[in-house]
Formats: sequence, structure tokens, C-alpha cells
Amino acid sequence: MLVTITSFIFALIGLVLGGGGIWLLLLGGSWFYAFAGLMFLLTAFFLWRRRIVALWLYALLVLVALVWALLEVGFDWWALMPRGGIIILLGLWLAMPWIVGPLRQQTDDGRRGLQAAPLLVSLVIAIVVAVVSMFNAPHDLTGVLLTDVVAQNPNLGDTSKPGDWPDYGRTVFGQRYSPLDQINVSNVSNLKEAWRFQTGDIRGPDDVGETTYEVTPLKIDNTLYLCTPHNHAIALDATTGKEKWNFDPKAGLNSDRQHQTCRGVTYYRDAAAAADAPCAQRIYLPTSDARLIALDAANGQICRSFADNGELHLEQGMKYHPAGYYYSTSPPIIVDNKIIIGGAVNDNYSTTEQSGVIRAFDVRTGALIWNWDSGNPGETAPLPPGQTYTTNSPNSWSVFSADPALGLVYIPLGNKVPDQLGMGRSESVEKYSSSIVALDIKTGAVRWVRQTVHHDLWDMDVPAQPALIDLTGKDGATVPALVAPTKQGDIYVLDRRTGEPILPVREVPAPGGAIPEDKAAPTQPMSALSFNPQPLRERDMWGMTLFDQLACRIEFHQYRYEGRYTPPSLTGTIVYPGNFGTFNWGSIAVDPERQVMFGMPTYLAFISKLVPRAEVPPKGQVKGSEQGLNRNEGAPYAVILKPFLGPLQVPCQAPPWGYVAGADLRSGQIAYKHKNGTVYDMTPLPLPFKLGVPGIGGPIITRGGVAFLAAAVDDYFRAYDLTSGRQLWEARLPAGGQATPMTYTGTDNKQYVLLVAGGHGSIGTKAGDYIIAYRLP
Repeated sequence: MLVTITSFIFALIGLVLGGGGIWLLLLGGSWFYAFAGLMFLLTAFFLWRRRIVALWLYALLVLVALVWALLEVGFDWWALMPRGGIIILLGLWLAMPWIVGPLRQQTDDGRRGLQAAPLLVSLVIAIVVAVVSMFNAPHDLTGVLLTDVVAQNPNLGDTSKPGDWPDYGRTVFGQRYSPLDQINVSNVSNLKEAWRFQTGDIRGPDDVGETTYEVTPLKIDNTLYLCTPHNHAIALDATTGKEKWNFDPKAGLNSDRQHQTCRGVTYYRDAAAAADAPCAQRIYLPTSDARLIALDAANGQICRSFADNGELHLEQGMKYHPAGYYYSTSPPIIVDNKIIIGGAVNDNYSTTEQSGVIRAFDVRTGALIWNWDSGNPGETAPLPPGQTYTTNSPNSWSVFSADPALGLVYIPLGNKVPDQLGMGRSESVEKYSSSIVALDIKTGAVRWVRQTVHHDLWDMDVPAQPALIDLTGKDGATVPALVAPTKQGDIYVLDRRTGEPILPVREVPAPGGAIPEDKAAPTQPMSALSFNPQPLRERDMWGMTLFDQLACRIEFHQYRYEGRYTPPSLTGTIVYPGNFGTFNWGSIAVDPERQVMFGMPTYLAFISKLVPRAEVPPKGQVKGSEQGLNRNEGAPYAVILKPFLGPLQVPCQAPPWGYVAGADLRSGQIAYKHKNGTVYDMTPLPLPFKLGVPGIGGPIITRGGVAFLAAAVDDYFRAYDLTSGRQLWEARLPAGGQATPMTYTGTDNKQYVLLVAGGHGSIGTKAGDYIIAYRLP
């Protein structure tokens, strides 16, 4: 009976693999699946006939599968597993006595014990190969960064106390570097939790999907300042974690918001005010209903002298202002007594959305000083009454950097929405979309622009705060540099005075063939320092089993894909790296002494499919978001955006999907690249397999030679040796840690490392509301 049941199962597998394999062959894909289907069918037939030849045929399948798999992927365990896992398990089943026993040779010569020998030999060979591959790391780049201190007294961006963290990236330079070294590579493994605080603001059932904790707190003196996804501003005692005050702006909920998050607040000390005067120290809070609120840092009370009774209404000057379409998710920057702010515009909702204007206001009064609109870049004088900014001009939703000595503020710009449709873009929009722009702090005038994607059709915003660092050249001269990570994986190292490349940038040919109404740029820029992955091939398709891998291979051939920058299409285009980004708002961290960087490159392919307007469902049937159907109201096409996933909802491309990496910023050489993170929180069972998983968030570096990073989709906070990338410590988190950590000194003279763990709605990590600080015992 078991043999009969087994024969039916093998026949079913053969039909599935054979049918799918023929389909794949017709698409120009691999021959193996059709062959495997045939071998399963033949094995099933001879099992049903009780013939020993069934085992010999299956042994042939095992050996052919092994050779084919090794030719495709080599000794890579996670790539071999779906190719051979089921085949080996079923082979072991066939070798069992209850299967071998009922089988007979055509002529019984008494050697029944040897009937399964060919199968057993093939299985042993395959298992040995599998075991050997487990100890191989074909995707890891092993190396070390130089440990030499290149700059003895580097420019950190300000003169704040070493134990403070007064700006989002610690200073307006955005380096994410702390000069503290009490915690170092020799003792970081001893870190223990010092305290935790819960904000009470947790993602609820009525929240939009992307309700996320992405905040990096500030620390000034002995107070931490932070915000929650629903824009509560909170002050805590930095040493004990006790709450000092809590302000609720009552921003409410709006289902049209694409994001419900707050990455941080901004601190200001008024040098002209008496130290104990009300609002002598301020916290500026951006909200999801497009307000900027000034609070007294001492008690959380509203500073009524700022703007309109303490609130600045950012919808001013917008021709269109649909509620929930515009807000600031990132903290503004303060420099030269100006508070400079951009805003996030919902991606791909409508052609009549708010402007991406950048505005500078008087930090004390809220009076508008200048405005720079990328759709009208020559006019920076305050907008006259009755006029409006350019609708849908490229916006900046991320964090700015500034160099007060040069008088420049650096803006990472996004794209004009709709992101995937380039028709009708003005000359100005074409120039400034997806670029880094340096503006004069006093006037808002453009000093230089460096575009990272031409005619962007892929939502490749410059997503992260640029890091400013002074680099030492081979001749010993110091060059003020700007380091800007991008979604597509390029890291631009530029002279921040002029925008000219320090590490070379070249133009490379790009695929053509946009839809008839649009065009594609013939070339695209590429930096010499790049984490851009190799183009996908059919053999890179993955799955947990042979079956979903076959499905991904078929799907790969059905989409359009000619490498990076393949234009969107009606049939669907693979976008790789996807618009989730090789790097995103978490940016990178730089060490200004050693002049190196540490980052978390992530690789996930996405699908972009244009939908003609006549085929778009009525409004209300499908809710707009960054994933799924983006309606693009007013445009001839909507767009479907989604990760490239297989039938089991795991990525169709093979792992690793996430790394930690270190690079030398002077030479542009990548020193190491190691898989980061496990599938512990991605699967129904808590499996600690280190595949290298995606993440969103950022790292920090300390003078102690340690890099700290959470961000990955498993709920862990980790420390790494900056020199080698080797993991030194980890702590289990009670919720997703998709935020950038920070570090400071408490009143007990102990160095603390702090992370916010509240989860990330769009990547599905566990929700929470935790602020957790760690220190040495």
C-alpha cells in the first residue's frame, strides 16, 4: 500500500514539475524542471509496477540534479537547499525497507540487499555536498578597514559636549559618530539593559499600514527628547529613564496618510535669552497634520511667541491641500537662527498634491525668510500673498545636513509624483529630481546640484541625510566632503563646496523602451563607491522548495528586466534594487578620524506595473499606499508596486537580502560585507538561521571602534567591530527595532547606548512602544 501511495505522490509531483518545466522551457528558461518532471513520472510508473528500476532512475535524477545545481550556484547552501531538498528527502523515503522490500528485479538473483545501492550512493554524495556547502560563505567579503587615525582632531560639526547627542545625526554634519569610547570592542559584549520606558503610543487597528517607530532621540544635558508615531513629544531623564513631560499635539488619524511616523525633534538654545527665561531652550515638533510646533524644552509647554500661537501651518502657499497628503516625517534643521524644513508628499496618489518646497523660517518668530521650490528654483524671496508654490514639485522628506562655515544646507531631494511617469516634467524638475542640492543658508539660492538618477521612473529618491566629513587626500590636503548613500546602492563622495566628485562618477548606458508617451534616459550616473548588486538572472530565483522556485523562475521571464533602470511597463518590470532601497532614511555612519563608513546594504527586488486609467478600480475599492495599487489620480496610468515575492510570500531572489559593510572613503574600497540578521522572526518557527535579512534603519559609530545597528527584520540590537564587521554583541528586543540608535553619557559618567523599539508597519515587525538604554555593569 505504501508503495502505491508513493507512486501516486511521485506522479503528481511529476505532473506539476513537468508542466511547469515545459512552460519554463517555452519562456527560454532552464531544462531541468521538465527533466525532473519526466524522471518523477517514470519513477512513479515503475514504483506502481513494483520494479527496482524505479530506484535506479531516481538515483540518476539525484545525480543530475546535483550536477545541475552545482553548475548554477556552486557550494551555496541556501541556494542548493530548494534545488535538492525535496529530491533528497524523497530519495531517503525510497531507500526505506518498506519501499525497497516490495520491489523486485526482473530476475531475482538473490541480491535484494544491493537493490537500493545506486540510490544510496547518490544520496550520500548529495548529502556530503550539502554538508560541505553549509560551511561555505560565498557571499561574504572578508577584510578589514585600516585602523590608522588619519585626522587627530576631526571636525565633528559643532562643539557640543562629547556626552550629548543634540541633533538627529548627532550634529548638523549627520555623521552618526560619537567621540565616546567607554564602550569599546573589548567590553561591549558585557552590555546590559539599564532601563526601559514605554511611551503608551502603540500601533492600533485604525492606523495606516505604515505606522512606524523610526525616531532617534536627542540628548542635551541630562534630558532625552523624542517623538512617537502619533507625534507625542516626550522628555525623559537620560540616566534613569523617568518621564519629565509629555506633550500631545492631537494630530488625530487620517486614513489618507501614507506614513504615520516621526523620526525626531529638533533642539534649539536661544543665546539671546536668559538661561531661565521661558522657551530659552526649545524643542520643535513636526506633526502628521502638517504643523511645526515650538515647545519649551524645560516643561513641554507651547512657546506662544512662535508663528501662530506656537504653531506653524505648513500648508500655507499650497495650491492644493488634500488632508493627509502632506506632512513632515523628519526633524527640521536649525542653522544661523533659521529653522529649515521640507515635507513628505504622498507617493502616487494624485497629480494635484502639495509642493515639495523647502522653507526657512525665523527660529524665534516663525516668520518666513526664504523658500526654495524645485519647480521654480530661481525665486527664493518669501512667497507673496495670493501666490502658490509649484504643485507636485520634487520634495525632500528626509533629514538635511549643514555646514555653517560654508553657509550651505544640503537637501536630499526626491522625485516628482507620479514617480513612475515622466511625461510633462519641466526643465527644472528634470534637473533637480532625485538629486543632492546645496542651498545658501542666508538666501536659499542654489549653489550646486548633483543628480543621482536622470529622469527617475523608479522612485529612487535620495533618501538619507548626507554625512559631512573632512577627508585627507594623498597629498595631505584636507577636502571638505559630503557622503550621500542612495537607494540604488551608489554612495556619492563629493566636494561639499562645489558638488564635484572626489571619488569618480561615470555615466553608464541604461535600458531604453519606456512607454510611448514617455522616455528613458540613455545613461545613468554611477559612483566608484557602489553597493549596486549584480543583475538578476533566472538562476538567482529562489524559493523554500523546488515548486515555488519554479514559479519564481516562470514569473522572472514574464516580467520585463534588462538590469538596473529597466523602465516601467504594462506587463510589469522588475526593479532591482527596489525602491525600498539599498540604503534608505537610516543612511550610513562615518568615522571622521579613520575616514571610513559603516552601513547596512539591503537587496530586495520590486515589481512596477503600469495600469491604464480605464482599468483602475473605482476610488474606495482599493486603498492607496506605497505597496499595491497607487492610483495616480489625474494621470493616464496608475501603478502597482509590490515586492517580488513567490507563492509562499518569501522573496523570489535568493538570499542574502541584507548585509553589514565597511568601506574606506578615501579610496572607495569596500573592505568587508557580511550577512546580517536571521529569519528568527520571519517564519512560523523561531529558526535562528543567518540568511542575511532586509532591514530599515541606520547605524552609529563610536570612538571605541564599535558600530551599533538594529534595523533588521529580526528583533535584535547588535554591536559590531567597525574594523572587521564581526558581530560582538546582541540583545533581544521586545518589538521591531527599525530606528537608528544613539549614545550619550549619563550623570553617573556611564556611557549609554539607546534604541527605540516600536516596530515598522510596512515590513510587519512586532509593534511596541519601548525606549531601551544599555550600559556596562
